[in-house]
Amino acid sequence: MLTTAARVYRETRKKHDQLFNVYAMRPIAAGVVALVYRTRVTPNQITIGSLLVFLVSAAALVALPTWRGGLAAVAILYASYCLDCVDGMLARFKKLASKGGHLFDFFCDELKAVLLVGTLAVRSWRMGGLGFDGQKWGAGDVRFLLAGIAGVAIVASALSLTNFVRSPEVSGKETTVEAHYENVEQKRSIGALVATFLRFLNHYPSHLWIWAIAGYMDAYLWIWMALNALYLARGWLGLLLRFGRS
Repeated sequence: MLTTAARVYRETRKKHDQLFNVYAMRPIAAGVVALVYRTRVTPNQITIGSLLVFLVSAAALVALPTWRGGLAAVAILYASYCLDCVDGMLARFKKLASKGGHLFDFFCDELKAVLLVGTLAVRSWRMGGLGFDGQKWGAGDVRFLLAGIAGVAIVASALSLTNFVRSPEVSGKETTVEAHYENVEQKRSIGALVATFLRFLNHYPSHLWIWAIAGYMDAYLWIWMALNALYLARGWLGLLLRFGRS
């Protein structure tokens, strides 16, 4: 099985992937693919399973408002993320990759992102924690719930913006199946390096475990909201310049 897992890893790698994926998650996911690729399990079924496991994680984040509970919830979240890597790797390994499958996967990832920001806010409301003003907010502070509403709106709007600007009608390019599994080539400039770092911060699976161990998932809530708000503002500026001209 190890030989098959190594082959899966080599043949399904993405270009310019997150380092966390390359060195931590995809080697594990490759082992899972090696176990299931001869079965009738489909990539779309793995995607559904990933979403269901994520729902368990979200419920645990809210139901277990303690440090140990947070670690348990995040461990479940990473099981979900592992499956999220497995579905695409299985599709590529078995030559089943399709636009429909990719879009379904992205749709489920959108649901996870919106759900996570909401559950982090509710968890902070139950536990108390760091507020956006840098002060300690107590358990039951309604400002966390208001932040959750704002966070859901921001993240959902950012995801909607991404879908809009990627559409062929707006981008002017028909995306191939292969391109769904590649990231954009990055130039080695200061601006590109900053953008890469911001994408790393926005990729919560890469470092959410650190925030959980440190006991500061409330702080990451504000960081993640700010990153999505910044992306949304930049995107809208581009849309206004393009569509607002007379």
